[in-house]
Amino acid sequence: HIEQKVLFSWGEAVCLSICFEQSTMPTVNVFKENLERELGRAYTDEEFDELCFEFGIELDDVTNEAEMVAKERGEEAAKGLSKAVIYKIEVPANRYDLLCTEGICQALRIFKEIEKPPTYTLDPPTPSDELKMVVHPDTARIRPFVVCAILRGISLDQEAYESFIDLQDKLHLNICRKRTLVAIGTHDLDTLKGPFKYTALPPEQIKFVPLNQTETVDGHGLMKLYEQHQQLKTYLHIIRDSPVFPVIYDSAGVVLSMPPIINGDHSKISTKTKNVFIECTATDLTKAQIVLNTVVAMFSKHCAKAFTVEPVRVEYDAAHPMSKKMSASGGASIVYPEVKPREMEADVGYIRTLVGAPSLNAEKMASLLSRMGIGSRPASAEGKLACSIPITRSDVLHECDLAEDVAIAYGYNNIEAKIPPSLTFPAEQPINKLTDFVRQELAQAGFCECLTWGLGSFNENNAWMRRLPDEKKADSDAKAAQEAKGTAVGDDEAGRIAAWQYAPTAAPVRLSNPKTKEFEVVRTSLLPGLLKTYSANKSAALPIQLFEVSDVVVLDSGVETGARNVRRAAALYASLTDGFQVIHGLLDQVLGKLMISAEYAENPHKRASKKFRLEASEDPAFFPGRQASIVALPEKVAIGVIGIVHPKVILDGGFDITTPVSMFEFNLEPILEWTCRS
Repeated sequence: HIEQKVLFSWGEAVCLSICFEQSTMPTVNVFKENLERELGRAYTDEEFDELCFEFGIELDDVTNEAEMVAKERGEEAAKGLSKAVIYKIEVPANRYDLLCTEGICQALRIFKEIEKPPTYTLDPPTPSDELKMVVHPDTARIRPFVVCAILRGISLDQEAYESFIDLQDKLHLNICRKRTLVAIGTHDLDTLKGPFKYTALPPEQIKFVPLNQTETVDGHGLMKLYEQHQQLKTYLHIIRDSPVFPVIYDSAGVVLSMPPIINGDHSKISTKTKNVFIECTATDLTKAQIVLNTVVAMFSKHCAKAFTVEPVRVEYDAAHPMSKKMSASGGASIVYPEVKPREMEADVGYIRTLVGAPSLNAEKMASLLSRMGIGSRPASAEGKLACSIPITRSDVLHECDLAEDVAIAYGYNNIEAKIPPSLTFPAEQPINKLTDFVRQELAQAGFCECLTWGLGSFNENNAWMRRLPDEKKADSDAKAAQEAKGTAVGDDEAGRIAAWQYAPTAAPVRLSNPKTKEFEVVRTSLLPGLLKTYSANKSAALPIQLFEVSDVVVLDSGVETGARNVRRAAALYASLTDGFQVIHGLLDQVLGKLMISAEYAENPHKRASKKFRLEASEDPAFFPGRQASIVALPEKVAIGVIGIVHPKVILDGGFDITTPVSMFEFNLEPILEWTCRS
């Protein structure tokens, strides 16, 4: 949730734009009675809170169903509801095995050494051809992957059934990224007939009765049916515009599901279901396997043979891209799930150093890791630990993850606090030190600091500023700066000079799936934020004097990420007249303090090591003939711009400003390099 506030203080004329972003960890609701039954003893709230801390999770709240409903819908709606104590437990976002009651209870039992980590097995070890899943090549156009498994002889009471559904919902919101990466479908196998077919068809050809509905609809009808549905409407965009929709059939032509939207009503599960068929369709195969492993690991304990899973063979058509990647002859067959633990070797000394417990040896580490559900033993090689990572621990990717588990089981409070043997001296980053200096100078000149969004809309960043991206122009500017390096600059600095170039029409970095149109690009300039802040404070007394020193992001194919941060300083002056002389004087003052004197200055600073001059520019955001580039000498590179803002920017755009505005903006990073040299 993002909230914007613009605050104005009459005494100091402080204009602020503050962004608050709140993110919460996954929360699992567990009945206290069930926990105590699983752990074999009663706990006070304080004792259980301490146990959670020891295990690395957090007891967020102690409540009950009636209390939760009363908070949301009022006391009247809560009448007659259960008052059984519920623990709301916050778990790490990457611990998918803790997203349900079964997972938390099992993990705590292992941690308390009440039981050993379970061993998951395939039963039967080879899949049946009658229950295989055949994947057609058309699925590659929209949702190419699918993984499957079967839970046989499962027994679900009402609590376990609700936990089964709740785990799927939490996985959909977490690792599945709201079903964009993975969508889970669970079905009553006894109502279906294999083998199964996963294909993609035009929406008008898909006809079935959706879950908990009574009438048959096609793909278009289903979209219309759920466009007002409180939950499902958020998933429609995933496939709505595709010419084909994914769909799964059994051999009798019964629709199991149309992922990622909804299952068919024919195969819905209930507390009476004995055999569950699980399918996960995906755009990310790795995450699909993690999701499938999590579901079968958590609920195979309810099977007739605990912790056993029946595998399913997935066959890709020879024309499917997946098939071509896996087999040169075409046609690929994969058996899911893979329940065999991953083997990992860890360095005992590395873990001991990270944890900060010199007394830990390989045997003790193996014992601690077993409490975290990871089978371990001293390896044949001295100083090494052989670890078997179960399918429940997809979060373990590196030795540092094992070190974290060792630290948790060892107990953070048991780690001896020591003064580090090395002597270090903290120091501010040079660019931040320069930033603080510039902020101080601008504030002492009577200007008020702003802190504006790093993200914005394309309209604010480009269209309203009349700075529509011109990649050819930006490229030519960079080349010109590189060619005009002058006699004082070596060829090895050409790349840096090009990076210093101020390109007003540079293309912004775009977000691939923005939550809202207000935050769809990363800003390439500080000027729109200052104009927006002034627009929000138009009732304030004139003149308005604002500044900001912060980062923008520009595209750069020369770096690994394809984009880089650039620190800039910008200022705005608005009054009944344009006040260009004020903003011009401010620029001279700030650059002079940075030992960069204007070429036209009659009395340049004695210690000035650089010069700059103003050259006519053609920035569309500023008034023609009333603007200039800030050109550094002798490099002859434009590091910024100054001028009177074009009337069409302040009047015709979305800023809705009626007074003349003068502004400047320049890059700070080249100044940092020049300062360090001198």
